[in-house]
Order: sequence, then C-alpha cells, then structure tokens
Amino acid sequence: MKRIGLIVLAAFIGGAAAIGGYKLLEPRTAQLSFQDQQKVLFASNSKVSSAGAVDFVEAAAAVSPAVVHIRTSYSGGGGGDSSPMDMFDEFFGGGGRRMQRAPRAASGSGVILTPDGYIVTNNHVVENADKIEVVLSDRRKVSAKVIGKDPNTDLALIKVDATDLPVVKMGNSDNVQIGEWVLAVGFPLDLQTTVTAGIVSAKARSIGILARTQDQPTQQEYDEYQRTGKLPARTNSSIESFIQTDAAINPGNSGGALVNANGELIGINAAIASQTGTNVGYGFAIPINLAKKILDDFRKYGTVKRGYIGVMFAPLDADQAEKFQIKENTGLYVTDVVPSSGAAAAGLQKGDIIKKVEGTTIYDSPDLQEKIGRLSPGDKVQLTYLRNGAEKNATITLKGDNTVGVSTKTASTGKSTGATIAKLGASFAPAPDALKAKYGVKNGVVVTDIQQGKVFDSIDVPKGMLITTVNGKAVNSTKDIEEALPSSKNGMTTVSGVGPNGNYTFSF
Repeated sequence: MKRIGLIVLAAFIGGAAAIGGYKLLEPRTAQLSFQDQQKVLFASNSKVSSAGAVDFVEAAAAVSPAVVHIRTSYSGGGGGDSSPMDMFDEFFGGGGRRMQRAPRAASGSGVILTPDGYIVTNNHVVENADKIEVVLSDRRKVSAKVIGKDPNTDLALIKVDATDLPVVKMGNSDNVQIGEWVLAVGFPLDLQTTVTAGIVSAKARSIGILARTQDQPTQQEYDEYQRTGKLPARTNSSIESFIQTDAAINPGNSGGALVNANGELIGINAAIASQTGTNVGYGFAIPINLAKKILDDFRKYGTVKRGYIGVMFAPLDADQAEKFQIKENTGLYVTDVVPSSGAAAAGLQKGDIIKKVEGTTIYDSPDLQEKIGRLSPGDKVQLTYLRNGAEKNATITLKGDNTVGVSTKTASTGKSTGATIAKLGASFAPAPDALKAKYGVKNGVVVTDIQQGKVFDSIDVPKGMLITTVNGKAVNSTKDIEEALPSSKNGMTTVSGVGPNGNYTFSF
C-alpha cells in the first residue's frame, strides 16, 4: 500500500511539473510547432511501445475528452457541392457522379491539438461552410474559424476561442504496425462520443478518393456546365497514404481520432469503404506524421507550402515491368522528368527506377508521396535509384509549386500541352444515348481502341471508357477532342470520364 502511495505521489508531482512548465512557457508556445508543443504538454510521459496494452479503457478515457463534435451550416441552395457525408458516398461504389445541393446542416468530428483551441479535422467537414460550431466534451458550444484547409490531403485546421482544453497526445504513425490494435473516436451518425476498436489492416493505402473528390465540380460549376457544356480543367495534387483499419467508422467520424492502445493520435479518420453507406468494411485515416507538417503550415502561413521532386512515374509490378520491358518489378519507374525541377538538376532521367527515399524502400507511389508531403520547398531529400542495373544516389532540393507543377508527377507551365490525337494513341466513337443514360451523363465519346506504347496505353486508360471532358471541355466527337487538346490552364492534359468501375481522371 505504501508503494502504491509513492507511485501516485510521483505521478502527481510529475504531472504538476509538466503543467507548471507549460504555464511558464505558454506565452511562447505560439512560436513552437505542434510537435514541440506536444513535448512540453506530455513531458512527464514515459516512452512505451506503439502497440501498448490490450486494455483500451485508459486510452479511451485519455482521448475522448479531446475529440469534439463539429456542426456546419450552409446557406440554402448555396455553398459548396459536398457535405461531410459526400466523401463517403464517393467511395460507396454508387456508380456515376451524383450532384446534390449543399445541405443546410451537416456534422463531423475534430481533435483538439492545443489547450488554446487549435483543432484538426477533415477539409471536407468544413469546406464551404457558412458557420462552424464546435461542441466540446463539457457540452459547451463555441464558434470556430478556419485557419487553413487542403483538399490535397483532406486536412483542415480550425480555431476556437477557449483555454485549458484537453489535448490528445500525438504519436508516431511511422511506428504503426499491421495487426496493431487501434481505436477510432468520433461522433458517428450524430451519436455522442463513440469509441470503436479494430486492427491496422494496411498502411500506405491509396484509394483514389481525393482525386475523385477534387474532380467533383461545385454546384455553381455544375450549373454552368448545364448551360454551356463546359467545366474548368482540374489538377490532381492529392496525397493518399492512408492507414487502413477495420475499426467501425461511419459518417460523422470524419475528422475524428485514430489512436493506438496507448491513447496516442496516429491518424485522422477520413473515409470508409462500404457498399451500404455505413460500416461493413474498412476505414481510412490520414497518418499523423503527414498531418503534422500540413498543420504547422496552416498556422504559420494559412496554406500549405509544398515541395516537389518533379518527376512523372509509374509504380512497378509484374505487369508494368513487362510493359516497360525491364526486370525490376518493385519501385517507381520514371516516365518523364520535369525541366528545371529538382529531379532534373540532380540528373534523374526517364527510365530510372526509384528504389528508396531517405534509405526507406519504395514499393508504391504513396510510399514516396507521403514522405515528400512532409517536406517543404528548399528541403533536401536523398533518393536511391537504378539506372541500367546500377544503383545510384541523388540529393534533390525540392522546389515550390511556383517553379514546378503539380505533385511529384508533372510541371505547370501554363503553355500548350502539345498533346494530339496521334500522341494519345486511341480511337473514339460518339457515345450511344443508352450508354450516356446508364452513367447519367449528357455527353461523351467511347474509347474504342488503344495503341500499345502511346499515352493512353502508358497511363492505363481502359478501353471502353466513356470520356466526358478533355481539359474541362465537354466532348461528343473526335473533333471535339482535337479542339480541346491544345490548351490547358495548368499546362497539363486532363481527361475525365466514367466506366464500369466508377469515375476516372487522368492527367499527363
């Protein structure tokens, strides 16, 4: 009994010291990164393994007070094209695009990062909202303002005027292991705080949902499309490297916490895979190590300062290796290098195969994109690549999006794309009315044939795809495609359409 008393006393003293230290440093914490603030807030915590204990009681108790309910409202008929539920709908496999007026009200979740009211949530939870209201764990309702938001990662940072709020401790998503127990905490289906458990099913998962969400037009753009048949060209800069889990996640969990058994925040819940609209499958969370950099940028600049390598690439597998006539079936095959980019300056060439970034083996595009997504323009990154079977190393200085274009994949020159029907390597036919009716579109052409080795073949455009727009322009014939190809606002050719497996967008 005496020993237990000593342990309790030591824990109390340690906690008091940490709180006292934070209070002394509180005026200066605005200059610290979220990660550094965490070190002050949780200075007395001993380090334990990421997996933690099997008992979730302590983890749930530690996290739940710092997960908040976010309510958003929209002007009737105005606002944006999506609610916090629409992102889930996009991944439910419902077929073609469904346009809906913005809801008058919707809800999601958020996680408190600092005692003075910085809260992380999803971009799709707060995007285009006229009013954002946060319900705290003590049932107080406070208004929030958006500090920054990024559709490319589906992250947003909001701020409420409050003090002494409970905070979730950030973990290290790099240490998360497949098979590890995790908890999802949020406000699903408008219920009060709900905790569910599952395991990590996969890491670095890309599901294409952010690209499809970005391609979705706003209601105003859709109305303009109905009148003129024209939509603006869109750019895909999305970064997807989700933690996949089978913890039950439902609409309303968006922006909530994914935590390990120690109660450490390892991800921000963003989407589910379901055919019904509620959980019967897997949930996907944004890794916290990616979120840290984005959130710090929001607080410093109000936007994301993103660095780019400047290469186009194709992830390798057995099929891709056969297509490129190479023996390697892992890594990223460089299909092009952007002029004046960091990659070009470092000597990378078409045909190189990227194998490692900062010593970590690369298997798929999320492995590279997440790590680059954590860096800023001017940062240096070490790449290991193969050229003619020989391993080489390159140190690349990342450039900003005012110098190098979209993502790690292409450049934004603002000039003619230079694409032609011949370069596309495809044949087209006007889409039959029955096919357009099937997919719920009013225009389009069908890809009837694809030539091996040309652009459509290299980017895996499926034969039979119904193409609806090229560079944002509606197409109904080969002539329409020819007229739409020469120019683009972002220096890229963007082709959008629909097929048996859902919506497609290709940029090259």
